[in-house]
Amino acid sequence: MVNRTSWLSFIPFLAVCLAAGGLGVAVTNRSAQIWHPQLQKPDWNPPNWVFTPVWTFLYTLMALSVWLVWRQGSWRDVGGALALFWIQLALNCTWSIIFFGRRAIGTAFAAILVLWTMTIATAVAFYSISFLAAWLLIPYIAWVAFASYLNFRIWQLN
Repeated sequence: MVNRTSWLSFIPFLAVCLAAGGLGVAVTNRSAQIWHPQLQKPDWNPPNWVFTPVWTFLYTLMALSVWLVWRQGSWRDVGGALALFWIQLALNCTWSIIFFGRRAIGTAFAAILVLWTMTIATAVAFYSISFLAAWLLIPYIAWVAFASYLNFRIWQLN
């Protein structure tokens, strides 16, 4: 039986969230160096060095958020909220594959809108279980909203 109150039980959640980010990096690395620099971008596009620390911070907050919900009870009590979280995490990885792997900017915009909707749905589901867990997702929701608009502008410009 896993001790849900131990901080050690947080480690697998952090590992999975950071692994999702690592998958994104693996998919984006080649395109980020070759294809992405050739794209027209809005003047307010952040420099590339911003993305790694921002995403590391966001994945850490996401891991803490999902861990807090997981600690609250049985699958019957929190399973639906956890399922939403894992779906949105998979969508997060899918966006990287579509945008950078397939270089399908318009399709990636549609995918990121679905991701954004799922992050909001996850936060709403988390709110009834843990106020803190829901609020820990707010920076992620805000960043995905920003990334959605950036994706849209890059699509328009290219």
